[in-house]
Amino acid sequence: MGKDEMNPITEDDIANYLANSPDFFERHAQLLASVLLTSPHGNRAVSLQERQAEMLREKIKALEHRIMDMVRHGNENMVITDRIHRWARTLLLVQSNRALPPTLVAEMQTQFMVPQVAMKVWDVDPRYANEPFAQGVSEDAKTFASSLTQPYCGVNSGIDVVRWLDEPLTAMSIALLPLRAGAVNAPGPAFGMMVLASPDPQRFQAGLATDFLERIAELASAALSRLRPR
Repeated sequence: MGKDEMNPITEDDIANYLANSPDFFERHAQLLASVLLTSPHGNRAVSLQERQAEMLREKIKALEHRIMDMVRHGNENMVITDRIHRWARTLLLVQSNRALPPTLVAEMQTQFMVPQVAMKVWDVDPRYANEPFAQGVSEDAKTFASSLTQPYCGVNSGIDVVRWLDEPLTAMSIALLPLRAGAVNAPGPAFGMMVLASPDPQRFQAGLATDFLERIAELASAALSRLRPR
């Protein structure tokens, strides 16, 4: 048995040879015109050049879709960033500490078009201990808030804090934002929590990117630090 029969030429051998012999088709230019391939848009045969042109058109089309997605996401991010800016600006203009929590909640609903928003703050200065925003918080809610190192998004599964909403039964999806000094994932217990709710089960679905929610939680925490004991 000859050497070639023991080691038959494979497709990889051919591919490697052509890849390493760029002048092959210069020496055999007639092959390019005679090679016919099956078109992906039917059973008709097309030339190698035409197939390459089709592949290029498909790549260009895919790139166009990616660019459009990037533009769309960029525009959406700009809109959200602008809303966060207006929301934060409003918080900075609030002079009354007592008015800060209800203003924060109302602006969240207005600027971000969230159907329901509720917020509780605890361990506040004694001057604010009897305010509605500092009342009705269970120890379980405090422990749960402190356990979160990032905003929680998902369906309403009967979590205790949902009862803070005006209409908890209509909350199909929720986002829970822990409020603590510094970053959302900073060490230390939470001193509050914000609840966002929507009747749309997909509005705050699990797996949702929480970057903007984290920024909102951090800005809210910084603003609400005015309510804490000095």
